Amino acid sequence: MAGEAQCLSYTGCNFLRQRLVLATLSGRPLKIRKIRAKEEDPGLRDFEASFIRLIDKVTNGSQIEINQTGTTLYYQPGLLYGGSLEHDCSPSRGIGYYLESLLCLAPFMKHPLKIVLRGVTNDQVDPSVDVLKATALPLLKKFGIDGESLEIKINRRGMPPKGGGEILFACPVRKVLQPVQFTDPGKIKRIRGTAYSVRVSPQMANRMVESARGILNKFLPDIYIYTDHMKGANSGKSPGFGMCLTAETINGTILSAELASNPQGQGAAVLPEELGQNCAKLLLEEIYRGGCVDSTNQSLALLLMTLGQRDVSKVLLGPLSPYTIEFLRHLRSFFQIMFKMETKTTEEEHMGGEKVLMTCVGIGFCNLSKTMR
Repeated sequence: MAGEAQCLSYTGCNFLRQRLVLATLSGRPLKIRKIRAKEEDPGLRDFEASFIRLIDKVTNGSQIEINQTGTTLYYQPGLLYGGSLEHDCSPSRGIGYYLESLLCLAPFMKHPLKIVLRGVTNDQVDPSVDVLKATALPLLKKFGIDGESLEIKINRRGMPPKGGGEILFACPVRKVLQPVQFTDPGKIKRIRGTAYSVRVSPQMANRMVESARGILNKFLPDIYIYTDHMKGANSGKSPGFGMCLTAETINGTILSAELASNPQGQGAAVLPEELGQNCAKLLLEEIYRGGCVDSTNQSLALLLMTLGQRDVSKVLLGPLSPYTIEFLRHLRSFFQIMFKMETKTTEEEHMGGEKVLMTCVGIGFCNLSKTMR
């Protein structure tokens, strides 16, 4: 597919997911050297190895070579195949770590993807499955990826350190994506959320809801936070509780925030009242940052704009996260695409922090592996 000349070379373990996902979509081979070469325990970690196995499962004909110490990785991408799959994620990272990348790849498979992921559904590091379900799915719909078969379903919750959660992710395939003009976030009209508790008293969820409402009720009345207490086998293997809040605007923008309790046996115990208050404050901070896409999904939105038809797409974002900035550099390396970035000051927008208007012309990416029917 591509000669040695086009092989992209990187060093270090950072942004491994970005590089593998973009290599798969662009079909360019990739070599990563010096993965934690100076550390006492060099090479790939178990959650990265699990991610590489997942990429191998969803593609057909990928060639992956890792040296003995795990410090060098060569990846020659195959075709995105999809189909019905199962994958056990490493419990050291959340399912969100794997699901974020699957959301980028799923629309471009040969067969619609239907995958069961097992592991930790909610933790303090990665975006939880709840947040991705509430924010990433509506974002995919804006680009024309919708239908009955687009869903994320939580069958079991799993908290760290042992996990035991299970989710189902299904996504239809698309030949082309439609361009978007998404520049006016609009005003917040309602707040929804989920307070969940597993293997602790069901009262924990109610206490979180009360404290979060105490803060948010000052701003608007339309607030509904569901309590989700899973029992028995559905509650996974470790105790814990947490909260996920989403704010929806009149124009359909969804901004999110979340918090989870400390894993069993690590750190001090958290009061549910404190956690509820802090989560509400995080949501208010996310609303202050603003934009049409929240900070969790900035890179997904930019990728879908890049892969759209040869037409102009515009999205207004809040301040760019360091992860997104690096993602833009990778997009330039893999797809030779540059975004036009205009900063909008607070006075122009009348609200919140500084915004960035991102504009690009799609590369006209066409899903060649999708069979014609």
